[in-house]
This record gives sequence, C-alpha cells and structure tokens, in this order.
Amino acid sequence: MKKSLIILFTILGVIFNAQLIKTKRGIVSLEGIHVAKVSNKGSIYTFMDLKETPIYTIEFIDKSVVDSVRDSYIKLNRIYNQEKTLDLDYISPSAFSGDEKSAVYTCIKGLKIIDERGINVKNLDDLFKDIPKRKLDTKTKEAYTTKTKIDKLNITVNNVGEILSNGIPVGYFTNLPVSFGSEDTVSDKTFVDIEIYDAKSKFIGKYITTTKQIKTAGGKSFTLFREMSGRASILKFPTYKAIAERMAIMDPNFIKIQEKVIVGEVVKDGVQK
Repeated sequence: MKKSLIILFTILGVIFNAQLIKTKRGIVSLEGIHVAKVSNKGSIYTFMDLKETPIYTIEFIDKSVVDSVRDSYIKLNRIYNQEKTLDLDYISPSAFSGDEKSAVYTCIKGLKIIDERGINVKNLDDLFKDIPKRKLDTKTKEAYTTKTKIDKLNITVNNVGEILSNGIPVGYFTNLPVSFGSEDTVSDKTFVDIEIYDAKSKFIGKYITTTKQIKTAGGKSFTLFREMSGRASILKFPTYKAIAERMAIMDPNFIKIQEKVIVGEVVKDGVQK
C-alpha cells in the first residue's frame, strides 16, 4: 500500500510540475502564454519572436554513417551570427512526435532557449560558447570510427574493376558482369561470387550476391545493407566501392595507409609532413 502511494504521488508530481507546451498555427505557447513563433521549409524550422523577427533555425539531419547505421540530430544556426553551426542531440515528447513538436520541445526542455518570456538570446549565445557534447551510443561511435578509417583510405574503383587507395592500385575484383561500371551497384543475384584480390594477386575475400555477405579469406563475414526502419531507407544493394571499403576494414592487411618518402620527407594520406 505504501509503495503504491509513493508511485501515485510521484506520477501526480510529474503531471502538476510539467510545463504545458503547445504549438498551434505556428505559435508556440507555454502555460497558455504565447512565447515564440515557428515556421518551416522542408526539414528547416525557423524560430521567431512574437514580432516575427527570425532569431535562429533548427535543421533535422538524418544520414547514413556506414552500412546500416544512421545518425539523427539537429543543426542549430543563429540568423544574426552565422559564423558557427552546432550539431546537437534533440529530444521528443513522445515516440510519435513530428519534427515540429520535437524542435519546440528541444528548445524549451533540452536547450532552454525558449522560456516564459520568449526566446532567450543569452542562453542561445551561451550554447555557442560552451557547446554541449553529443551523447552517441556505442554503435554510432563505432560507425564513425569506421568511417574515419575508410575516409583516410580514400578508396576508388576504376572502370576495369581495379581498386585504388589514394590513387595507388591495391587490388582488383574478378567475376565482374559484362556490363560492369565502377559506379554500379551489385544487384544481380548470380551464383558466381565476386572475388577480391590484392595487388600481388593474393585472394582477400569475396562478396556473395545471393546473401549480400562479404567473407574474408580468414573466415570473417559481414552482411551489407540490412533492412531497417526509421526516418529514411537505405540502399538495397552495395556499390563495388562499398564492398572494397568493408573488406579493407575486415582485413587491415589488405589496404594500409600509403606512405612515400620524397626527398627525406614523408607524404602520408596525400599530405606532406
């Protein structure tokens, strides 16, 4: 009985202390008082004072980091000082809230840049002085680490199936279709696996078109482009470049950051040190 009363009073306390936030016809109200206005064009929401003077914008971003991992966040930009844009996490009042409700809720509850007196410009400016750190989950952090490694390798595939890293040949594909193009996606479910070899013709691994799996010569396997739910869908089929990139991550010995010595100086990743 005592435990039930504690839970009841806790719930009532949350209800009575919660701020009433409403957005109707572009007018943001807090406890029944109009405090700001908002309009949108696509995924960009412009917040204005009650005189309709634009103060800042919030843009919703949803992007693929690597493979099936996506990252959703907002970009905050001041209209009166656009020297810097902030990438920030956002919060929503419920799992079914749209972008407008999430933007308003984040401004009031998360960032504290709208209060009962309107848009708090001081708090807005303070965000740009002391930038909040994003709270990425482990999966997203690992995806960004992988992407950084991939970007450094700067992998490309030419029109004959040769794999290059920073412009240097490091391997090649075999069993390519007759109509192969370097920018093509691997969409044909053939019974012939697409194989990858390094520049010395050593077998590195293969891509199985029927299962969308990459398998290394050492036995590691990875399924590319799994189906997922969310704000946006992802490609059903990978590009040859994506296959080479994932193989490079799975087998670090396949492609290493190229170094050249030029007149006693080291050139790494195309940048002279």
